[in-house]
Amino acid sequence: MLWEAIKLANQSVRRNVLRSILTLLGIVIGVSAVIAMVTIGNGTTQKVTEDLSKLGSNMLVARPGRETFGGGGDVRSFTERNVAALRSELAEVRGIAPAATRAARVVYGAENYDTTVTGTESDFFMVQDWSFESGRPFTDGDIRSASSVCVIGQTVKTVLFGQVDPLGLRLRLGGVSCEVIGVLNGKGQSAFGSDQDNTVVMPLRTFQRRIAGNQRISTIYIAAASTDSIPAVQAAAEDILREQRRVAPDEESDFSVRDMTQMVSTLTATTTAMTGLLSAVAAVSLLVGGIGIMNIMLVSVTERTREIGIRLAIGALEKQVLTQFLVESVVLAVFGGLVGILLGLAIAGWATYVMVVPFTVNPSIVTLAFVFSGLIGVVFGYFPARRAARLDPIEALRHE
Repeated sequence: MLWEAIKLANQSVRRNVLRSILTLLGIVIGVSAVIAMVTIGNGTTQKVTEDLSKLGSNMLVARPGRETFGGGGDVRSFTERNVAALRSELAEVRGIAPAATRAARVVYGAENYDTTVTGTESDFFMVQDWSFESGRPFTDGDIRSASSVCVIGQTVKTVLFGQVDPLGLRLRLGGVSCEVIGVLNGKGQSAFGSDQDNTVVMPLRTFQRRIAGNQRISTIYIAAASTDSIPAVQAAAEDILREQRRVAPDEESDFSVRDMTQMVSTLTATTTAMTGLLSAVAAVSLLVGGIGIMNIMLVSVTERTREIGIRLAIGALEKQVLTQFLVESVVLAVFGGLVGILLGLAIAGWATYVMVVPFTVNPSIVTLAFVFSGLIGVVFGYFPARRAARLDPIEALRHE
């Protein structure tokens, strides 16, 4: 009996193709929007997590001032004494790297490019999980003697040197010449949209004496030994820096120590919340689609009143008529759900390609959207089907 009801439902849908397509639009739009939003949101979350993980594993970032994650403002910067205190007193750390940065134009031959110059020490590469394509990091001798050496990122290498091996060649940063001793492997864009490979790294003392002209340290990178030790290391670093910078117990710290894992969690929670909100708005279309199905089924009952009366008169049971119209509404809804799923995945695939984020399909959301579209057919199709099943055969036969 069910198979016969499905066949009759298909015949009814084909008989009124245009009307059926218009009826399905609400379901199609709702399902496709939900799937597209969730898929794009999942891809964005994964991209943010991957990009932040490239900044360094188990990393803490100390900066002067209370800004969220920007520069140090007008407050006093860190000093070498602060860095020395952290190195001598902090336990459970893999490395500590002071750093200072400045925008500069790097020149080689006839080529030039605007980049970011970072003055730091050899632990910087380990703390930020930088690996070398070729060459080497700074030696202790390079740092102590303020040697004119530098390590470049992939973008700088490509723009200035092309296919030429840059090792041993000298480039110019403003009026300062430095020898390229290493080339970093690429990391791509950061979660904040900046090109991490557009960088030149040189010894901190060289940077301070020849580029910056001062002894300021704008950032201290701290790599904890493990994820579990991050809270203890963060608290200890704050205590040490408060003592070093003579911050009174009742005063707010004039610096910040940020945990990168907390930042990942915050950004992930933000993208998840936005995805949920947009999906909830898109789900309203499913309700509209359900109302459309109920409306068209009521029209169908009215149009086929005489047909229903004949079926009831020749012995069809109310249950059979109910099943026929209920199956018809479910077929409409499920078909709309399938089209919506395919359309949603296509939109998500295009959007993730344009946004350069992973195409991450959540099978549970696809399944839920399909099941939900079927439930909409049942819920909104039941009333018209019940109305058809309860028609008086005599009155139905008299209907014109």
